[in-house]
Amino acid sequence: MCAHVVVAEDDPKQAELIRRYLEHEGHRVAVVHDGRAALEEARAHRPDLMVLDVMMPRMDGLDVCRVLRADSALAELPVLMLTARSTEDDLLLGLDLGADDYMTKPYSPRELMARVRTLLRRSGHAAAPADPVLRVGALTVDPVRHEVTADGRPISCTPGEFALLALLAAEPGRVFTRAQIIQHLHGFDRWFTSRTVDVHVMNLRRKIEPAPDRPTRLLTVYGVGYKLEASPDRAPAPAPRPARDRDRHDGA
Repeated sequence: MCAHVVVAEDDPKQAELIRRYLEHEGHRVAVVHDGRAALEEARAHRPDLMVLDVMMPRMDGLDVCRVLRADSALAELPVLMLTARSTEDDLLLGLDLGADDYMTKPYSPRELMARVRTLLRRSGHAAAPADPVLRVGALTVDPVRHEVTADGRPISCTPGEFALLALLAAEPGRVFTRAQIIQHLHGFDRWFTSRTVDVHVMNLRRKIEPAPDRPTRLLTVYGVGYKLEASPDRAPAPAPRPARDRDRHDGA
């Protein structure tokens, strides 16, 4: 069955990313952007899990967690806390206030979803998605089995390549800047840089493109970044003929 998850995050981009990943796994998601709204949503709809950012307006996540644990109707609500604070004292404070798990930013969305699944399992609200596989044309990415296929062929990817491909496949057609890619994947691999992104893209094209020098799947949006083409796969355009050949043909 699907779970009802409240995402309390004041950063709209981060909230949208979490929402998309949760919905892809089959969950119903309510997004709020401050602590008081998080409490109101929890009291009104009795969610199965709350993903709770610490730094929020009106009431911070620590106070929200404190109020939840004092409310008999919500005291057992699983809480996954997110924070930019990374010291041991901050972590222990969050856990002491009743958070069930704690992740520091930046984090890997894949790891976040794994922790969500663990908390839901523990609370008896596990929701296995009917089909977790990401499909973009003839390309498939299976985050659970860590498998990639292109045109029915199994593709071997390094962990970094897989993380990048899974990020793009989760939102086909969306253009990610290098900075956004680094931000999303930094928790997965702290050594992600602009150069790392470009190398992973080059290697992935060699593996998933019918013609790597004329990509039709993993595309560069010049001056912006990269995207995974959302439209059906198409044959690569023929390479342009050298000028001499064109002149000879046109004059024939």
